[in-house]
Amino acid sequence: MEKNPALDAQRIDDSFETIWQELTWRGLVHVSTDEHELEKTLAQGPVTYYCGFDPTAASLHLGHLVQLLTMRRLQLAGHRPLALVGGSTGLIGDPRQSGERVLNTPETVSGWVDSLKHQIRHYLDFDEGENAATMVNNLDWTQGMSAIEFLRDIGKHFRVGTMVKKDIVAKRLHSEEGISYTEFSYQILQGLDFLQLYREHGCRLQTGGSDQWGNLTAGTELVRRVEDAQVHALGTPLITNADGSKFGKSEGNAIWLDSELCSPYTFYQFWLNTADADVIDRLKVFTFLTRAEIEELATSVAERPQARTAQKRLAWEVTTLVHGEDETRRVIDASEALFGKGDVSQIDADTLRGAAEQLPHAEVDAEAPLVDLFVAAGLVSSKSEARRTVKDGGAYANNVKVDDGEVPAAEGLWLHGEHLVLRRGKKNLAMVTRRRG
Repeated sequence: MEKNPALDAQRIDDSFETIWQELTWRGLVHVSTDEHELEKTLAQGPVTYYCGFDPTAASLHLGHLVQLLTMRRLQLAGHRPLALVGGSTGLIGDPRQSGERVLNTPETVSGWVDSLKHQIRHYLDFDEGENAATMVNNLDWTQGMSAIEFLRDIGKHFRVGTMVKKDIVAKRLHSEEGISYTEFSYQILQGLDFLQLYREHGCRLQTGGSDQWGNLTAGTELVRRVEDAQVHALGTPLITNADGSKFGKSEGNAIWLDSELCSPYTFYQFWLNTADADVIDRLKVFTFLTRAEIEELATSVAERPQARTAQKRLAWEVTTLVHGEDETRRVIDASEALFGKGDVSQIDADTLRGAAEQLPHAEVDAEAPLVDLFVAAGLVSSKSEARRTVKDGGAYANNVKVDDGEVPAAEGLWLHGEHLVLRRGKKNLAMVTRRRG
C-alpha cells in the first residue's frame, strides 16, 4: 500500500498546550501508569513508544484503528512509533473471555503478519525523519530462544500470584473451561516485547486498549525488574455506543479495514448511521478535526440534528482516511444515485455489490414479472400490493418509473448484467440479483 495522502493533511491541534491534553480531551486516556510523570515525559522530548497488533485475522478492524490513530497523534507531536506485529504472540493468542483460541498454523499466521504490516503502513509515516515509524516483529527475538532461556531469563521475573490476578486470567480460571498454560503465558511474551524494545530502541511507552491492561503492565514491571528503569503504559477506553451496545459491528459483522472484507460502501454507511448521542465522541477519536471544528459540529447536532451534518463529516473523514478520497466520492455518488439523485448505471460493480450488502436483497429469475421482484425484495407483501404501488406511480426500477409491472425487466436494465435497484416511494430501497444457472 502506497503512502496515504491523508497523512500530509494531518496536524496536531495547536489549541492544546500538550499532546497529553489533546489525548485526554479526545477521551483516549482511560488508564495509565503514573499519569503526571507520563505527561511530563511526553512534554520533555521525543519518546519512543510502541503498540502491538496480533495477526489473528487477515485484516485489522475498528478496534485497531483506535490504536493506529492514537499512535499517529503521538507521532504528529514528535514522538517515534514502533509498530509491532506479533508473529510469535499471534501463534499463541491472548486470553479472551469467550474461551480458548484455536491455534492457527505458522503458515497462516505468517501470511496474516504480512497483511497487517501492509495495512499499518497506511496510517503511520515510515519515511525518513527523526520520528519516522519502524515496523518490528516479535518473532525475530523469540524464535531463537530456547524454553530454558525463556524460563530462566524471563519467566523467573514473573510471580504466579500476580499473574492470576489479571482480570481476564481470573475470569478464565473460574470458568468451566479454565485456561491453558499456553494462553496463561501470553502476558510473559508481551512483557518480553517491551523489554526487548526498551533495550534495542529505548522504548519507554506502550499503548493499547484498556482490556489489555494486564498485559501492558506485565511489560512495565518486567523492565523495572530487569533494567531498574521506569517505563509507561497507556490504555485507551473500549469504545461503546451510548445505548450500551457494542461498537464496531454492522448487522453483527465486524467492520474490517480491508475493502475485500468490508466494502467502502458498507464502511461509509456504518459511520453515516452513527447516533446523535455518539457522533461527537466518534469525531474526537476517529478524525483529526480540531477542537474548534468538532465543537462547531456539536452545535449543529444540538440545533439541527435532522441535517446530520456531523454524521456526514464523520463518514467522509474516516472513509477517506481508510479508503481514499476517490473511493469515498464514488460511494457518496452511488448513495445519491440509489435514491434517485443520479444515474445508477454509472455505479461501478464493486460499489454496487457493497450496496447490496446493506440493502434488502434477493436472488430472482430475470424472466419473472417486475411485481414478483418487488415482492421477493420485501418492498411489498403481495403481488396485489405491488400492482397498487405501480398504479399509484410509486414503483421504480433503476430510478425509472415502472408503468407495467406484469412484464420482466428489460435485458438492458440489469446493471453490470446482474443487479436491479428497486425503489418504492422515495426512501424504500432494495436490490435484486438475477439467478444464474
